[in-house]
Amino acid sequence: MKTLNIAFAVILGLILIACATPPTEEMNRAQDAVTRAENDADAVTYAPNLLVRARDALTRMQTEANAKRYDAAKNYANEAISNAERAIADGRAAAERAREEAANIVKSLQTPLAEAANALDAAREDRDMDLDYNGLSQDLDSARQVYDSARQNLETNNYPDAVTQGQNVRSALSDINSSINEAAQAASRKK
Repeated sequence: MKTLNIAFAVILGLILIACATPPTEEMNRAQDAVTRAENDADAVTYAPNLLVRARDALTRMQTEANAKRYDAAKNYANEAISNAERAIADGRAAAERAREEAANIVKSLQTPLAEAANALDAAREDRDMDLDYNGLSQDLDSARQVYDSARQNLETNNYPDAVTQGQNVRSALSDINSSINEAAQAASRKK
C-alpha cells in the first residue's frame, strides 16, 4: 500500500510538473507566425483585422504565461498561430482579387480614352457646339496622366491605388462625354 501511495504521489508530481511548465514551443511558434504575418505585405494590406486578432492573442498568451496559467497560454498561442496563418492566406487571396480588378479596370480604359479623344476632336469640327475645348482637353490630358499612373501602380503591385485611379479616370471620361453630349444636344436644338 505504501508503494502504491508513493507511485501515486510520483505520478501526481509528474503531472503537476508537466502542467507547471510554460508551453515554450507553442509560444515560440506563435511569435514566429505573427512576425511572418506582420512582414507579409498582403496580410498587412488586405487582412489587417486578422493580424490585429493574432497580435491580441499573442499579448494574451504572454499575459497568461506570466500568470503561470499555461493551458490558457497554450490556447492563445494556438489562436495566434491560426489567425496569423489565416491573415497570410486571406491576404494573398485578396491581393489576387485586387490584382484582377485593377488589371480589368486599367485594360477597360484604353478604348474609352481613345473614344473621348475622338469625340472631342469631332466636336471641334462642329462650329455650332458651344464647348470649353481647352478645359475639356486639359481634363482629357489629366485623365491620361492618371491612367498612366494607374498602369504604373498595377505594374508595381499597388492594386488599391490602381483601382482608385482607374475609377477616377472613368469618372473624368464620363464628365467629358456628358459635356460633349449636352453641347451636341443644345446645338441640334438650335438648328
